[in-house]
Amino acid sequence: MRIQVVKSKIHRVRVTGADLNYIGSITIDEALMEASNIFEGEKVSIVNINNGERLETYAITGPRNSGEITLNGPAARKVHKDDIIIIIAYGSIDMEEAKNFKPSIIFPNEETNSLK
Repeated sequence: MRIQVVKSKIHRVRVTGADLNYIGSITIDEALMEASNIFEGEKVSIVNINNGERLETYAITGPRNSGEITLNGPAARKVHKDDIIIIIAYGSIDMEEAKNFKPSIIFPNEETNSLK
């Protein structure tokens, strides 16, 4: 049997923009995507600490070391600039494999969205 587990998590980053007129997705700094093992086009869940909203979208790569976290399209209605969010990607793995699986979880600086 396969189960869903947390594969990747970017814990508590600051939203830098919300662009309602974009086609959709979340733009994430390339360095954060790389460190958390999130891939362009991958489905992600967004949890907004400020208002409790939860939504799903897909990741697109933003400029490396820019700190960019922008919700695009309809998701822009669920966040405001400077909200703190958690970005989570899940994976499907065998139950036995899950016993030893370690997700990629990062804790960026909330003020700068950097890894330092």
